[in-house]
Amino acid sequence: MAAAPSGEPATTPAWHAQPAEAVLRAHDTHPDGLTVAEARRRLARHGPNRLVVAPTVHPLWRLARQFHNLLIYVLLAAALVTALMSHWVDTGVILAVVIINAGIGFLQEGKAERALRAIRHMLSPRAVVVREGHAHDVDAAELVPGDVVLLAAGDRLPADVRLLHARNLRIDEAMLTGESVPVDKRIDPVEPRAAVGDRFNMGYAGTLVTQGQARAVVVATGSRTEIGRIGRMLETVETTTTPLLRRMAVFGRWLTLAILGLAGLLFVFGIAVRGGSAEDMFMAAVSLAVAAIPEGLPAVMTITLALGVQRMAERHAVIRRLPAVETLGSVTVICSDKTGTLTRNEMTVQRVVLREAVLTVEGAGYAPQGLWSAQGQGIEADDLASRWPVAHRLAQAGVLCNDAGLREVQGQWQLAGDPTEGALLTLAMKAGVDPAVLRRRHPRLDAIPFESEHRYMATLHPDDAGGRFAVVKGAPERVLAMCSHEAGARGESQPLDAAWWQARIDEQAREGRRVLALACRALPATQGRLDVADVEQGLTLLGLVAIIDPPREEAMAAVAQCLQAGIRVKMITGDHGVTASAIAAQLGLGPGLVAMTGPEIEALDDQALREAVRSTDIFARASPEHKLRLVRALQANGEIVAMTGDGVNDAPALKQADVGVAMGRKGTEVAKQAAAMVLADDNFASIAHAVEEGRTVYDNLRKTVTFLLPINGGESLTLLVAVLLGVSLPILPAQILWVNMVSSIALAMVLAFEPREADVMRRPPRAPDEPLLSGFVLWRIALVSTLFLTGIFGMYEWSLAQGHSVETARTVAVNTLVVMEVFYLFSVRYLKAPSFTWQGVQGTPRVLMAVGGVVLLQMAFTYAPWMQALFQTEGLSVTQGLQVIGVGVAVLVLLELEKLAVRRLKLA
Repeated sequence: MAAAPSGEPATTPAWHAQPAEAVLRAHDTHPDGLTVAEARRRLARHGPNRLVVAPTVHPLWRLARQFHNLLIYVLLAAALVTALMSHWVDTGVILAVVIINAGIGFLQEGKAERALRAIRHMLSPRAVVVREGHAHDVDAAELVPGDVVLLAAGDRLPADVRLLHARNLRIDEAMLTGESVPVDKRIDPVEPRAAVGDRFNMGYAGTLVTQGQARAVVVATGSRTEIGRIGRMLETVETTTTPLLRRMAVFGRWLTLAILGLAGLLFVFGIAVRGGSAEDMFMAAVSLAVAAIPEGLPAVMTITLALGVQRMAERHAVIRRLPAVETLGSVTVICSDKTGTLTRNEMTVQRVVLREAVLTVEGAGYAPQGLWSAQGQGIEADDLASRWPVAHRLAQAGVLCNDAGLREVQGQWQLAGDPTEGALLTLAMKAGVDPAVLRRRHPRLDAIPFESEHRYMATLHPDDAGGRFAVVKGAPERVLAMCSHEAGARGESQPLDAAWWQARIDEQAREGRRVLALACRALPATQGRLDVADVEQGLTLLGLVAIIDPPREEAMAAVAQCLQAGIRVKMITGDHGVTASAIAAQLGLGPGLVAMTGPEIEALDDQALREAVRSTDIFARASPEHKLRLVRALQANGEIVAMTGDGVNDAPALKQADVGVAMGRKGTEVAKQAAAMVLADDNFASIAHAVEEGRTVYDNLRKTVTFLLPINGGESLTLLVAVLLGVSLPILPAQILWVNMVSSIALAMVLAFEPREADVMRRPPRAPDEPLLSGFVLWRIALVSTLFLTGIFGMYEWSLAQGHSVETARTVAVNTLVVMEVFYLFSVRYLKAPSFTWQGVQGTPRVLMAVGGVVLLQMAFTYAPWMQALFQTEGLSVTQGLQVIGVGVAVLVLLELEKLAVRRLKLA
């Protein structure tokens, strides 16, 4: 048996397994409720019926945490040193980068606190409680264990309760269990190990009464309720870091240590070997650190991620946390809730079983669009009554024995009432029946409402000949026992073959469909009331309807796309295993998949569960703890997990997952706050689009890193060689920062706009442990850094050899660096493919705009008097400009030759 999650209280009694009388005795109460004095004493002992408010992190502390990063420490130290050196431009630029990144992180935090606040608001604000035999409307916070409450349709349950009496009670528990339809409640005890969704005698705080009335005793309040337990689980879930952040953290540590080590060696070498002063060598070491640290990389990364957010929003995926953009590109497993995510959360009749045939009904949801067919042959609605009269009568019966209503609002069909009854209305409209007209033609005279005790509903109507008839719908086994005859092919009555119908019921149930039976009976014209005795026997069975919450058509295509991209899709639902397996088969997850159930998950320890998740793709009757354990097991196997969901029961797993994905339309506020991404259209297909964008973002980030690091490498090597040789610096620190923060970033930013590559969804996911800098990228960085060193130092020394001043030579060196960056940009857009193509030369409009902007900035840097004074530059001649451009062309040609060699030799 798996251990309970840490922080959980001792196991509470299984109230659902005990008779109602025993539960009352255990709470020292009775059906007339507690006395006012006793309720007051218990309130003092148990506390108010509210969720415990965890202390929030102070905003100043949250802000301070944003600076807890080794690379940030080095940048702050560099800013301090440059300030002491009175290099205010350098100081300002470095501090701006640090503050921008800290501000973004600060604004993105606080997600857990918001999720907990959203959960607290789900408890009912008022409750009807019985005390001393009288009903009182009280604040729900005043409820205590042992209180007796009254429930009615429309009430949100104020606490966890054990039912004492229930009449026609149905509760919508989708937020906790994922059930597609409201659950019929009764008071009989159930198995002690029953899952939350199978505890038919219990009601849980925050769920909604959709039908009926009940009297119940409160067994848990506040944080001891099921929803409170989920809140505690949210508190214990640590927010996982993303693959990009993990790689950048490792990269940042190594880069920082390398820079500090190199600067220290340079300082020692300058004093010990070159005999320089400590002050001069310290300034040289600081200059090297400033040159080596890619100040612009965090800003460019943030912009790249932000652009990914914008593109995803256009495809209905709203990102709440920036790093989630890149994480989506690394996802290896998508764990999806079933109801409302992979399915429509709209019940639909798919099969109509008659004595002579099984008819198929197309379409999904409540929209009355879909063709009837028999053995693959379509049946027009106008022909149904003549060709299949029993099917038409059955459709009419589904309208008459029905309390629901459907109406079209702005192109969307909205249901008022029970989802199953809504499916019957849609079925009738597909058969050409107008519910309003039919109900006027055969008005309801009396009815026996559905109750869990008798499991059927019956209505009485006048017929066209002046007589009366009853229509009955309900659980198939119950209705079958009430029938003596069945409708034949043309509607004639014939003896019932109960065994044949039971076989058909079992067939549909095995395919995961919910089965209802419809029957009718002629009654005397004088019949004015409908009693149980009138329908208990002698009914004629019209047929069966098989109903399911169908998968979204776009979800099926998205699942296929994910599988093609090497991403496994796993269904984790609170629904029944048979239903989950049937939906999985329709989605294309594979034929004959068997679901692992909640009790089976509980029986496994963590290691066994890690093995089970490798081969199992369907998990049914899963509780919040199960979902959380499953996500953690997948992560322990090295998977990058995206978890989708919409209910409160999904919130802990959404927070634990690498990318939590909540539904925007039907999702609870708790789920949205716990998630990193919200689907505006509640469409699983949007996840596939988001993964596609995430992979594109990573591709562009890798191009950005491959573009920026060689620039810093070339600058650093230039300064290092200058100190080692004992010559003047070819580029001053302020000039380096100009290049890094203006030219480099302006050019690097356009890489964020690069379109996605054609094979982006045909390649497998990146390995979670794949380093940010692969061997090929490291080679490219070393090669380009060397080319930049050669170009910068070569042009600097060439200018000095021509008799130009040091200022002019430095201006030539800086312009050479910028021109090499421009030509390298055209090369890096295609890391391995040739750039000497019309598309490669032409670039994109943004590339050309960026190059034009950099040229203008560099002209100002070189020729504007105030820039010359600020950066110590001199104007260059046309000849010098052409020489600088020639170096850039040479760099591009050499890189294209390197690409050719890589492709020919298949080195990468």
